[in-house]
Amino acid sequence: MFRFVAACRFLVFQCLLFTLFTTARPTFAQPTPPKRELRGVWIATVENIDWPSSRSLPPEQQRREYRRMLDIHQRNGINAVFVQVRPASDAFYQSELEPWSKWLTGTQGKAPVPYYDPLPFLIEEAHSRGMEFHAWFNPYRATMDTVTRRLAPNHPYRRHPEWFLRYSGKLLYNPGLPAVREYIGQVIVDVVRRYDIDGVHFDDYFYPYPEANQVIHDEAAYARFNPDHLDLAAWRRQNVNALIQSLHDTIRHTKRWVKFGISPFGVWRNQTTDPNGSATKAFQGYDGLYADALEWLRQGWVDYVLPQLYWSSNFRVAQYPVLVEWWARNSNGRHLYIGHGAYRMLENTRADTTWRNPRELPRQVRINRTFPTEVSGSVFFSSKSLISNPLNTTDSLRQHEFRYPALVPAMPWLDAVPPRPAQNLTVTTKATANTLAWQPSPTASDGDAATYYALYRFAEEQTPTPDDPRNLLAIVRPQAGRGLTYVDTTALRGRGYAYFLTAFDRLHNESRPVSVRTTGRTAEVVVAQTTPEPVSVPAPVPAPKPATPPAPATPRPPAPRPTAGTVSTPTKIKVKTKPKRRGGFFRRLFGGR
Repeated sequence: MFRFVAACRFLVFQCLLFTLFTTARPTFAQPTPPKRELRGVWIATVENIDWPSSRSLPPEQQRREYRRMLDIHQRNGINAVFVQVRPASDAFYQSELEPWSKWLTGTQGKAPVPYYDPLPFLIEEAHSRGMEFHAWFNPYRATMDTVTRRLAPNHPYRRHPEWFLRYSGKLLYNPGLPAVREYIGQVIVDVVRRYDIDGVHFDDYFYPYPEANQVIHDEAAYARFNPDHLDLAAWRRQNVNALIQSLHDTIRHTKRWVKFGISPFGVWRNQTTDPNGSATKAFQGYDGLYADALEWLRQGWVDYVLPQLYWSSNFRVAQYPVLVEWWARNSNGRHLYIGHGAYRMLENTRADTTWRNPRELPRQVRINRTFPTEVSGSVFFSSKSLISNPLNTTDSLRQHEFRYPALVPAMPWLDAVPPRPAQNLTVTTKATANTLAWQPSPTASDGDAATYYALYRFAEEQTPTPDDPRNLLAIVRPQAGRGLTYVDTTALRGRGYAYFLTAFDRLHNESRPVSVRTTGRTAEVVVAQTTPEPVSVPAPVPAPKPATPPAPATPRPPAPRPTAGTVSTPTKIKVKTKPKRRGGFFRRLFGGR
């Protein structure tokens, strides 16, 4: 009997301990995921690295391949693509200046059969999935070999062989020639004018990477076009800077909403060479490629910089955390995206074995987020590497770091005027779903129309905040011939919800919200009532050290497209059912009004 009582007491004690530890354990709030974060991927066309997979694919198969690629990236949380449209003085689009690319059709200068212009298709497919489209150009590479007899009749080499240098088995444009810089500008602005791109993008190829026993023979240009009598290295950097500054100015005056960004080599200079450099011991882009990325940032010639940090956190000569901190400190108010080497996980290298750890890439994304005001996102090289899901890392990103959607960050130096709110927002409740419908936003004071809308949903027990993407229910883009609607099939029957709706312009400025609230009853119709627009509008933030006066404000055409920003107080609502008490949750949501 004693043993039985003792056993019972022990059992009760164990139950009390279990209750104590299961109910009294502290709970740790999960950090709020970023609402705005660029998540991009490079899609390389040179040598058919990513797309199309073969130069012999017919156009319909090319299109299917591209759609499938974007579908996968969309599921993985990607919101921007950087597509190589000019890999080597050739074109993945209809051009009067340069030949069709051999990596598109199999033969340089041959048009697709049956004919189509791929670039409008590539852009529209990205936009329809809520992705920005950055047209990626290689400015100086002209060929991948020196067999000139295979060049198309309209290749620039046929007309101007004096523009080119031979280096390491390739033809390169000579950056020291003013005519070359003018021509490259013409090629790029031609695309800016004719196509609905969101950005112009350069990679790290400026002057060529040094190779043993190879010399850049630009002596004649150096002697002829050096009025400031600079030394050779400074003169070469000046040539690159002149192209960057000229393109910045021309793009801004052509379409003021098109961004210009560059992806330089990951190390500007080492601290042992320059006190302003990073604590690294690696190749230096400033000295080896004559690319002065810090000068571009200081002058405001680029809207974003995307350094290629393809090293792991433990790579001693160029540690990832060291370089992220250095670039964050030197971004000078422009957007900083980090280029990640996803392809490194597919290598069998002994030089940087940390890439064999499946936690490395997610760790890098989390390191970026420790600089929330300086680092604005990540871009991965390349598309094929990310899709192959090396070490299941892509799955990890989708399930954790990119579990919730993110909106593209705004660029206030380009545009800080938010669009006007949507009009006539209504929600109709039924037993199976809540249907929301609204009318387009009026044109804003700067001529911008709304290009897409963000719909947030909050349960009664939540404190509404538009800064948490976990409450972002949907991104809705206008489609020709269809009204602006969204059917919320995930709403629980009998539950009341508050909905916020905001409008976004082309550069991702976010409007004030309009709001509606349901009570959980079926067959009710709730109508939002928009408050009058404020008289004043915020002024754009000035660019750091602008090199030229701002471009005139040309109105932007509305384009069905994606992304987001900050939200102020919501508007009032009007309900077409029985009057409701405005207390509790309703008071918290609308400030007691």
